[in-house]
Amino acid sequence: MLNHEPIQNAEPLAHYLREFWLATRGNPEHLAHLSFSAGGALPSAFAVTDFASAAIGAASLAMAELMAVSTGQWPALNVDRRLASFWFGTSLRPQGWTLPALWDAVAGDYQAADGWIRLHTNAPHHRDAALAVLAVAPQRDSVARAVAGWNADELETAIVERQGCAAAMKSARAWAEHPQGQALSREPLLLLENTTHAARASWQVPAQRPLRGVRVLDLTRILAGPTATRFLAGFGAQVLRIDPYSWEEPGTVPEVVLGKRCARLDLNRPNERATLERLLADADVLIHGYRPDALERLGLGAERRRQLNPALVDIALDAYGWSGPWRGRRGFDSLIQMSTGIAEAGMRVLKRERPTPLPVQAIDHAAGYLLAAAAIRGLTTRLTSGAGTVARASLARTAQLLIAHSSAQADASPFSAEHEDDLATPIELTSWGPARRIKPAVEIQGTPMQWDYPASALGSAHAEWR
Repeated sequence: MLNHEPIQNAEPLAHYLREFWLATRGNPEHLAHLSFSAGGALPSAFAVTDFASAAIGAASLAMAELMAVSTGQWPALNVDRRLASFWFGTSLRPQGWTLPALWDAVAGDYQAADGWIRLHTNAPHHRDAALAVLAVAPQRDSVARAVAGWNADELETAIVERQGCAAAMKSARAWAEHPQGQALSREPLLLLENTTHAARASWQVPAQRPLRGVRVLDLTRILAGPTATRFLAGFGAQVLRIDPYSWEEPGTVPEVVLGKRCARLDLNRPNERATLERLLADADVLIHGYRPDALERLGLGAERRRQLNPALVDIALDAYGWSGPWRGRRGFDSLIQMSTGIAEAGMRVLKRERPTPLPVQAIDHAAGYLLAAAAIRGLTTRLTSGAGTVARASLARTAQLLIAHSSAQADASPFSAEHEDDLATPIELTSWGPARRIKPAVEIQGTPMQWDYPASALGSAHAEWR
């Protein structure tokens, strides 16, 4: 049964939901169709539970709108705030096995001579870049001693110039005064445009699986993009994820590939690039997280994609924004939290002695649901007018929304401990062993959220549509 209990202090939730929805050019009157369950909150210097609930709510509202456009009737729609918070952490509960560690031995926060810096070293080439700059072996004590001799901003610059990933901790005020922060403040939450009209699509939108028959090409990795495509798969979309042969994400893949088929291609090989072009020509949605010029260098820039598929819903994600001096800079949720003032605010508000990030990687997850909402609204636009859609989001701009409309939640009533009723009944036979999942956070009446495939290893499928 859908829960319509009132929520105490719903102001941050309402702010976030409205901003997410309006960013997709959604009709504000449609917000009335969405309800939220009551409950506690994740302890944080920011309203993380409201942020999570609003992001999932916006994507869910887009799904309900697509169904309403097809059937003429809005389904009842509710988001469970407690379950939304769990999904912003991890939904997977292994049964009799253990996930690999999320972070490698070097990754983490270090004290530099004048402040804190975070090194992101999960990918071998990023670790090699940081160690080359520091001229040390991959041992945490050695790294800490070397970092202590650097100015944080100077070390960040040196590692980034070496093609690595690092972020010096800044306050929100310092970020607002930074050239990249200033550029970001002029960007909308979602850069959105409709493209040349093509033949109007004529697919059916079945109530139980509204995205059945929709083909989604997934060129994303950790963590926002895969979150978006996992949401689409939950409503029946055929999601095909493509990775290079060398790429692995042992700590996150079992979490995010639920419902997808995963294949590998080397896009530097002409024949395999041609395979991707064929897939792209037959796709309905493309979601990609490549750096802004990467696809252009492969001959698959925006113009080429539009030539191959005029009605494509083309969704992209960048880390630090689409303008400014840091446009195209590599970045991840944990680095964005350091750059934009989130980790500093947590440290200060909660009176901690070191950077204090959000209790979950909320920037990644929220950006992912924003991408999903943009994709679904793009499908609605195509269904009604035949036009394609181009949408671009960034982690840093998503973080700015959290900061701008938040209120401290450190003293909020916490959730009760996870219990058996929070878990879905079916056992998921993943490539790594049996597992269970947290129940979906969204309930759309008559439209259960469920996945057609268990989480499977990268490269376990062929690069073809079914």
